[in-house]
Amino acid sequence: MTGASKLDINRETTLCMSVSARPSNFGTRFHNHLYAALGLNFVYKAFGVQDIAGVVAGIRALGVRGCAVSMPFKEAVIPLLDELDASAAAIGSVNTIVNTGGHLKAFNTDYTAIQILIERHALNQSARVVLRGSGGMGKAVASALRDAGFTRGVIVARNEGAGRDLAERCGWDWHPTTPDVQDGDLLVNVTPLGMAGADEHTLAFTPEQIARAGTVFDVVALPSETPLIVEARRQGRPVVTGLEVVALQALEQFVLYTGVRPTDEQVQAAVEFART
Repeated sequence: MTGASKLDINRETTLCMSVSARPSNFGTRFHNHLYAALGLNFVYKAFGVQDIAGVVAGIRALGVRGCAVSMPFKEAVIPLLDELDASAAAIGSVNTIVNTGGHLKAFNTDYTAIQILIERHALNQSARVVLRGSGGMGKAVASALRDAGFTRGVIVARNEGAGRDLAERCGWDWHPTTPDVQDGDLLVNVTPLGMAGADEHTLAFTPEQIARAGTVFDVVALPSETPLIVEARRQGRPVVTGLEVVALQALEQFVLYTGVRPTDEQVQAAVEFART
């Protein structure tokens, strides 16, 4: 690892992990790079799983310090935990579990990351939001936008129950499909469309919708240059990428697990390492 000493795993090493139906290497490389750079006796491993109840039982039994939770477990994991931080309770979605002596507390660092990005990109609170998706990440993004003062928006989701519920939480509208939705000033994709795999060539919004938008935001991080981001850049639209989201939320997880906050330079080095 460039700029970092080699990890020395032993019986005292603290384990952190992530669980997802479709795990990537970003978190593993990001966290392990920082552990080595900071001389922390931790190790991080990603797992592709189906049995979330078994995972939580394993966290307790093995004393796993922290666990990142990705799709499709961000809501299903809640009844299995002991306590919800305000960031998770307000949204009803979890992306981080911290184990303190067998007590499992849930957080949502996606929400924190979106809050930071809204300010960093100076997103206009008067913008009309069109947000496609209503899952755990959709809840985090929509809630952060709502709490930042975005009062005009529509949730586009085929799941009517989840879509309407999220729209009502935000005081926005709901629609089942994008073609008939009025143009948005801020287009946000929180679906797997554009993610490496079956949907990697699919645009979450049409080129015409992108052309009329002020900013395009895609939470998909693998790849970071999704078809949506590529098309938005081609049209000269400002973008917010999933890489920004995943890096910020991973940093906040790292702090929760270790109690250590790396420098900006150390974080940037870890992000660059994780991308390669």
